[in-house]
Amino acid sequence: MPGGPKLKPIALTEPERQQLESWARRPTSAQRLALRSRIILAAAEPLRNTAIAQRLHITLPTVRKWRGRFLASRLDGLIDEPRPGAPRTISDAQVEEAVIRTLESTPPNATHWSTRLLANATGLSQNAVCRIWHAFGLKPHLHETFKLSADPLFIDKVRDVVGLYLNPPDRAIVLCIDEKSQVQALDRTRPVVPLQPGQPERRTHDYVRHGTTSLFSALNVATGQVIGECHRQHRHQEFVQFLDTVDATVERPEGVTIHVVMDNYGTHKHPAVRRWFTAHPDYHCHFTPTSASWLNQVERFFAEITNRRIRRGSFQSVAELEAAIADYLKQHNENPKPFVWTKSAEFILQRVKQACDRITPP
Repeated sequence: MPGGPKLKPIALTEPERQQLESWARRPTSAQRLALRSRIILAAAEPLRNTAIAQRLHITLPTVRKWRGRFLASRLDGLIDEPRPGAPRTISDAQVEEAVIRTLESTPPNATHWSTRLLANATGLSQNAVCRIWHAFGLKPHLHETFKLSADPLFIDKVRDVVGLYLNPPDRAIVLCIDEKSQVQALDRTRPVVPLQPGQPERRTHDYVRHGTTSLFSALNVATGQVIGECHRQHRHQEFVQFLDTVDATVERPEGVTIHVVMDNYGTHKHPAVRRWFTAHPDYHCHFTPTSASWLNQVERFFAEITNRRIRRGSFQSVAELEAAIADYLKQHNENPKPFVWTKSAEFILQRVKQACDRITPP
């Protein structure tokens, strides 16, 4: 059978290739133009349309469209055609200047640009700067934090822990164990004003502290059940007591092993804790990399109980706080649902590599 119409080859001149690579790689390029540039660069390798669509995760008609536009008009064919309406009052050069200034510089005596500062610096209106930032997805007023692990065994530990989640051993139970320390029993200085139509719940910004407790928890990865208990102190003695509770609570047939995922907190590696695990050979320890406790699924449970029960609660004593935590654990275990881990170890390592490449100077 015929294999379809023969594709017309694309031969790039050196200036065309340089321009396409600049559009594809420069962060200030519009994403639409960057994608079209990648399509043409792939077509010049040469790749067939189906292979290009699979590589770039786009549809086949999209590849055909921009391949044809390039063959007809070369580089000009990749730029959006002018739309009907009033002529533009802002040139491409002004847009590029605004984007480059936002990405590559800071204003005097400030850490980031505001719309008014950039408007004064470029001669554009504040509304024009807002539209440019919105079009390019720029939000200088926002920032996020990140942490990279310096653990020399980071790769091995990631593969070990993620392997337990995605492909656990036969006849084994995987438990994620950790402590939520220093949970404060906070009470507001005035009664909370309840939720009303058109008005959110309101509470005073100041509070009274009534003490703290620590929540020790073990999450069964397969079932979502959580074994938890509170202790007023957070030492290796309390952790050993909690391990005894876990061992007495977990139901397991003969020959079933237990794999425990923990972080690198000093209590977890105390000699008394090591002796406990030596005395229980059916337990196998797996440690997350340093500064990577997000690999421990019980952290997701801690976030859930914090958002749903602790953060907005008012407690007049530590005992009242511990009773609320115990009640939450009881109701949670009546209908437990496991957290579904979807990311492979290779995906995580690739994302970490990308982050390192971005912050490492060339």
